[in-house]
Amino acid sequence: MKKTMFVCFLVMVMVLSGCGGAGKQTNGEPEPTATPTPTADPVAVEIENFFNTYVNTKERPIGIMVDNDNKDARPHAGLEDAYLIYEVTVEGGATRFLAFFRGVDTAKIGPVRSSRHYFLDYVMENNAIYTHYGWSPKASHDISAFGINNINGVVGSDGNMFWREQKYKGDWHSAYTSIQKIKETAVAKGYAQETDRKNGIQYAEAYFDLPADKVANTIDLRYSGFYQTGYRYNAEKKLYEKTIHGQPHALQSGETLSVKNVIVQLIHDTSLGDGSDRRELITTGSGKGYYFTNGAYEEITWSKSSRSGDTIYKKADGTPLLINPGNTMVNIISPTANIVIQ
Repeated sequence: MKKTMFVCFLVMVMVLSGCGGAGKQTNGEPEPTATPTPTADPVAVEIENFFNTYVNTKERPIGIMVDNDNKDARPHAGLEDAYLIYEVTVEGGATRFLAFFRGVDTAKIGPVRSSRHYFLDYVMENNAIYTHYGWSPKASHDISAFGINNINGVVGSDGNMFWREQKYKGDWHSAYTSIQKIKETAVAKGYAQETDRKNGIQYAEAYFDLPADKVANTIDLRYSGFYQTGYRYNAEKKLYEKTIHGQPHALQSGETLSVKNVIVQLIHDTSLGDGSDRRELITTGSGKGYYFTNGAYEEITWSKSSRSGDTIYKKADGTPLLINPGNTMVNIISPTANIVIQ
């Protein structure tokens, strides 16, 4: 009896063992082991995302005039999402920003201010939809003369795409907008939403360092006795953190405005001569400048054949300038300005 029970037990163990092995063998052979999926290189992914979002796309850029007259214009909103920003002098020794957006849906940008005619030269070379809140007489004339697709907060229904956040009565540093509102208005006005045009900036396909003999851990740019800006290199993030009057350029998001690349472009400016304090910048012709990235710099040249033409940047030896993939600040400043690099 015990022998019979032991035999039955062995049969059951064999049956159960066969069931447990089901699905692990095919025709008596073990199934092949799955090949692990390779982990994507985060640096390569970052570069690919930059090119797909900002460079290799037909989405038309949006250029927005952002106020920087004084402390009432700050902190700014939305500049952290811009892939390209020009900082240019205006009357009174202050500056304004022309910020370009592409592939993002920034919900708040500003404060938005009025146009000056020389900003149009960079709007045209980027073939952007230009958003501003008011304009100088020459800017008004040139926008029409060049047929620039613009959205102006003080004209007709365009004002509906802005809202005010006044800190005090009569505060004109208070008009804000969003990418969604700009796109909706641009569609309603029949503006093209795509473009094949590229600007004159050329990006390298991988990150690189400049020769270490020209160190640039700090950059100070004095536009006027009224206004000074600059950058401090953050070696951990490999970014330049912008400053205003020696303090971090704070944004409403709580971030400090930071960029991968800084281009300092030396351009002469003079009085416009219209009886106002407005300026005239000679954006065409050629000149010198500096390129900063990853804590170092090199001397460069620039040229621009016409107001609507591309600005072409080259190394001092005449070869094309390639810059690191990433967001870029172009500081347009007079050759007579005080520039300190350390």
